[in-house]
Amino acid sequence: METNLYINIKETQWPIVYRPEYNVRFFGLEKLHPFDAGKWGKVFQHLKKAGLIDEDTVTKPNEASKEDLLVVHTKKYLRSLQYSLNVARIAEVPPLVLVPNCLVQSGYLKPMRFQTGGTILSGKLAVERGWAINIGGGFHHCRSDLGGGFCPYADITLLVQFLFIHYPLSVQNVMIIDLDAHQGNGYERDFKDNRNVYIMDVYNRNIYPFDRVAKNAINRRVELQSRTRDEEYLNKVEKNINEALNEFLPDFVIYNAGTDILEGDSLGCLCVSPQVRNFLSQM
Repeated sequence: METNLYINIKETQWPIVYRPEYNVRFFGLEKLHPFDAGKWGKVFQHLKKAGLIDEDTVTKPNEASKEDLLVVHTKKYLRSLQYSLNVARIAEVPPLVLVPNCLVQSGYLKPMRFQTGGTILSGKLAVERGWAINIGGGFHHCRSDLGGGFCPYADITLLVQFLFIHYPLSVQNVMIIDLDAHQGNGYERDFKDNRNVYIMDVYNRNIYPFDRVAKNAINRRVELQSRTRDEEYLNKVEKNINEALNEFLPDFVIYNAGTDILEGDSLGCLCVSPQVRNFLSQM
């Protein structure tokens, strides 16, 4: 399978994937959603200020093409994104209904396709380097035939399928550890009954998406109550990761991180401190 997403990088480049086109700028309409649509640029600037990466050492991905997306997505679903009404529902920004789709494509969907390309590229880099980070992506509410929750493309499902296609001998079993505050119902539906994909999902049971069908695909389900704090959260995460690794031997691990677990986040409704969040990223 040919793709322009699996690029080769220089030895001087880090397997940290980002480009400025990740950020959504849409005449201010993106501010109507509590999700920070420019947070990826802020993360990059934070890492740059700390002297960890810069424009020369970061890896810049290509935009996922229609052919790339069709590895997972149905043609019917991709056609549905040509209508602003459908995109407005996915982005949870109702005024997008009134915006011409050409502008919706360039202002919102194109940045999401760059992020999706970054997620897929991160899989290749992780195989080659042992680890990789995509500063964007993690669209875990999108499945092959339906988007939602600000997630228009199923980048996690695409990442896994690209690995299975391009690395059939070295990557046969994949574990997904999802620590975003919301249930990752998109890829869960895509991998339901797939024994080569093990899913551990830690989420607030009292918030979106309330997807009971997708829950059946979770191998290790850790449901939290709102306002769960550091000690309980960390104990449950460590215990369940250890037990998951005793149940399943992965060739490749995907960690979907979510800053919405932090105390004060209006979407996640949990009370985890930045110290614990940073510790989780180093596990």
